[in-house]
Amino acid sequence: MDSATLAALQTESRNGKTTNIDTVSTLEFCQIMNDEDAQIASAVKACLPQIAEAIDVIVPRIVKGGRVVYIGAGTSLGPPTFSVDPTQFVGLIAGGERALRSAIEGAEDSESKGGEALAALSPPFCSDDVLIGIASSGRTPYVLGSLKHAQALGAATVGLACVNPSAMRGLCGVLIECVTGPEVVTGSTRLKAGTATKMILNMISTGAQVRSGKTFGNLMVDLSIRNEKLQLRARRVFRELVASSISVDATKDEELDALISSCDGSVKLAILVAILGCGVDEARGKLERHSGVLRQVLQAEGLA
Repeated sequence: MDSATLAALQTESRNGKTTNIDTVSTLEFCQIMNDEDAQIASAVKACLPQIAEAIDVIVPRIVKGGRVVYIGAGTSLGPPTFSVDPTQFVGLIAGGERALRSAIEGAEDSESKGGEALAALSPPFCSDDVLIGIASSGRTPYVLGSLKHAQALGAATVGLACVNPSAMRGLCGVLIECVTGPEVVTGSTRLKAGTATKMILNMISTGAQVRSGKTFGNLMVDLSIRNEKLQLRARRVFRELVASSISVDATKDEELDALISSCDGSVKLAILVAILGCGVDEARGKLERHSGVLRQVLQAEGLA
């Protein structure tokens, strides 16, 4: 990309509202930056139809065991925090993991390396998977190459850029072009573009998990109890949902913990056992018949 092409990108143009940020007071600087950040939500709002389309593309694939691969260069990748197989949501960055800590010169400038990174996954990226290509400029060769590779395999593809039009056009099934405009510091796309990217990835990953039954309402019923905070959350969610239906003493943490443990640590399964008063295997079978969606099981039982 030549300098004239780079300068023409919305993310690279100079912001007329921030030309004096090195001369104003610290408080004024913060006010200027906050004013610029306040515009991001509106930019994301304009992209909601495309974001929703991306979620609807992802859900049936992850339900069937497909992966979601995020690929970018120098960007914030956003796998979800729900209880999911860590191999199902994969983040790839140009230059590999070392690039998260230090710059790898030229790593993002090769189209071929994007495709090679997907092919190097174990198992290799395939048509059952989803690729989310992330590039603020919309034209990073590493990301474009990965999108071409995924498209050639017949995989679902989502592109996320912060310019319009972007070079991703024609390379992905769903294209999100969220224009956040000139940065506070010219070309520093970790700022407004980075925040917009984070907001959109949060929406996509959370939406995909909600739509695939990881929550009941706004309560996270699919969570891995890996620490004390999550154990406390699991107890709180259980008590909130089972209320008067419980078959164990809800005031005793040890009984509740024992029930969850008997359900292989699955809070969702423990909730169903308690509400239905059935055995673990029976409850597990009901969940499996309804793709793991608790609400669907309770609706079938006339309880929701």
